[in-house]
Amino acid sequence: MPSQERPGSDGEHLVQQRLGTTERADRFYGDQVLDHLNGRMREFVARQEMFFLATADRHGDCDSTFRAGPPGFVRVLDDRTLAYPEYRGNGVMASIGNISENPRLGILMIDFTRDRIGLHINGRAGVVMDEEMRAHHADLPVDPIPGRRAQLWVTVEVEEAYIHCAKHIPHLQKVPAQQRGARAWGTDDSKRKGGDFFGAAAEASERPPFQRAARTNEHLRGGLHEDTGEVAYQGAAAVYGGDPAHGGLPRAPRPEPGYGAGTEVSGRRDFVEELNAEFLDRVERVLARAQPRRPAEDEAEFRGWFDRRDG
Repeated sequence: MPSQERPGSDGEHLVQQRLGTTERADRFYGDQVLDHLNGRMREFVARQEMFFLATADRHGDCDSTFRAGPPGFVRVLDDRTLAYPEYRGNGVMASIGNISENPRLGILMIDFTRDRIGLHINGRAGVVMDEEMRAHHADLPVDPIPGRRAQLWVTVEVEEAYIHCAKHIPHLQKVPAQQRGARAWGTDDSKRKGGDFFGAAAEASERPPFQRAARTNEHLRGGLHEDTGEVAYQGAAAVYGGDPAHGGLPRAPRPEPGYGAGTEVSGRRDFVEELNAEFLDRVERVLARAQPRRPAEDEAEFRGWFDRRDG
């Protein structure tokens, strides 16, 4: 029988340990975290009209966005694969651009109106042209509204699926269609898209040029990045380079012979391991000051909509 792997990241496991929530987390992992979509989840996905999407580029810089469509616009292809259409938008292509560099994504679906429950889906994404998608899935409908016809599809290989519990989700009601009017799918009409609601365009001529935030120590976020070159390595060596006189950490053990692609890559890997070690040490110091919750303060476990056995 294969061994059970513990879901979640190393970071969340560390925080659980420091705050005394490991046992509660393990109960949640065991009860609720799946590596596929069960029947109730597939039914839930198939009737949703919106979701929230999180992606990140190769540097770890994040973007969150919103997707909407008619019920069933997210297609469940099987219990480990789903797909959603990319409609015509503002042309920025932030999510697709991120996926082209980093295929990991997170989806959060929330039913605000009926069951007041949410579903997290994390996994690996791929981008498929509409023609190719239809060649493999002939049952895909052609939407009668031009602005809701897919230009691209994003396929998602499910790696984690789990509940978002109801306790903080507000119960909302839909406004009747005759009161809100039709949505402007695919429009380029500025007013119908919301106009300059935040006043950004009105002040564009007066504000200084956009400045990207400096990417400092980004090699701490996820290990060996492509942009952690020798310049960054040499520039930071005096601070982090393992010399006690400079407050550095001892050098991490070198990889086994044959691992990597030579001395330069090996040196960079050691450097990144040192930086990651220092980052974790800082996290440890912060968490050491945190107070774990007492068991008496814990609420009863919410087993969740997707695991109900009461029919």
